Amino acid sequence: MRFLPLTETDRRAMLAAIGAPSVDALFRDVPAEARRDAPFDLPAHKGEIEVERIFRSYAERNVSPSAAPCFLGAGAYRHHVPAAVDALIQRGEFLTSYTPYQPEIAQGTLQYLFEFQTQVAMLTGMEVANASLYDGATATGEAVAMANRIARRTKCVLSGGLHPHYRDVVRTNARFLGTKVEALGPDPMGVEDIAARIDAETSCVVVQSPDVFGRLRDLEPIARAAHAKGALLVAVVTEAVSLGAVAAPGDMGADIVAAEGQSIGNPLSFGGPYVGLFACREAHVRQMPGRLSGETVDADGRRGWVLTLSTREQHIRREKATSNICTNSGLCALAFTIHLSLLGEAGFTRLAALNHAAAVQLAERLQAVKGVKLLTDTFFNEITVALPKDAGPVVEGLAKRGILGGVPGGRLFPEDAACRNLLVLAATETNTTDEMDRLAAALKEIL
Repeated sequence: MRFLPLTETDRRAMLAAIGAPSVDALFRDVPAEARRDAPFDLPAHKGEIEVERIFRSYAERNVSPSAAPCFLGAGAYRHHVPAAVDALIQRGEFLTSYTPYQPEIAQGTLQYLFEFQTQVAMLTGMEVANASLYDGATATGEAVAMANRIARRTKCVLSGGLHPHYRDVVRTNARFLGTKVEALGPDPMGVEDIAARIDAETSCVVVQSPDVFGRLRDLEPIARAAHAKGALLVAVVTEAVSLGAVAAPGDMGADIVAAEGQSIGNPLSFGGPYVGLFACREAHVRQMPGRLSGETVDADGRRGWVLTLSTREQHIRREKATSNICTNSGLCALAFTIHLSLLGEAGFTRLAALNHAAAVQLAERLQAVKGVKLLTDTFFNEITVALPKDAGPVVEGLAKRGILGGVPGGRLFPEDAACRNLLVLAATETNTTDEMDRLAAALKEIL
């Protein structure tokens, strides 16, 4: 780091002050396989135009979802985003604004956050929603911590249908919060009995629907079993468009809903930034992480908005904070709000219907391919199929034919050999029947 002003003497003094033997010791929580000991094999000097050409050549090696049939899902979905969304969020007053600490000069920001909360509460069937979190995975981690505080217990049970990235975030948080995590194995066939794992020590059960294999889950019996033992049900949703077609988690007894809002208003964007949705029962609102925008009146009786609850470290003493979440995904939340407002209730329901219809068409085509077995019997817009061979090389073969043909089960669950021949595919309103025919034909050729 040649442009840093610190000398070796400065570094030694700083390390001595904090009691660390070396700079490397500061990174001990980063797994060794994720660290790089040697510099990247890149030339030391290149002109700007040369660098642009080199990196453009790297980018051209990718198969882009915008230029190829795309059946990728597993937590991030390609949907059509109206041009009006980008045009509006790029207005200066939205694009450059930051946290609305001073409500008297941030009424526009607070109002759209209030509208966003209203939309999320309606979609999830819950009584109150916050002004967004980072993404669905961190929202799930926060939901478990919140359930621990409410139930005054420290054990959570994770469904085998929970996205593995979400599971890993919960586990990471658990290391520092003293939470005991009981994670069930992958459940592509939908046979797990998670209710049987709830005991007197359980603070919550975490169930995703549609799950990572695309299967829709009936949350009502799980909610009843949890409540009978004094535990909470945390419902996770990674495909927000599904809420336009299936029963809301709140209507099925969920106590907390943690969801990913990327599907509405936000493109894939190489994996982020996304927007975490978080909603709960009103009885638990003071344990909710993040912040809440509320409606009020000013001194002259005019309608206005303020931050009603801000129980995070920037607003309250650390020991009383419900979370160390430092900000919300404001611009992504605005994109969500604009897109959903443009759709309206009827448009959103219609969009969900188009997604389900596309998935049905995809399932029918894939079932006609010899050797392909459909595992997902109840689904929204995502399905899992079993192949007669390892799905990884099959996906590579599809990519060479210009098709992004889903996510291999072995990539999601590398530790489970039984998942290697599974392929998870999503179909949305962006997929055409010609693309599905291409996929089926290419799959038949490869198999």
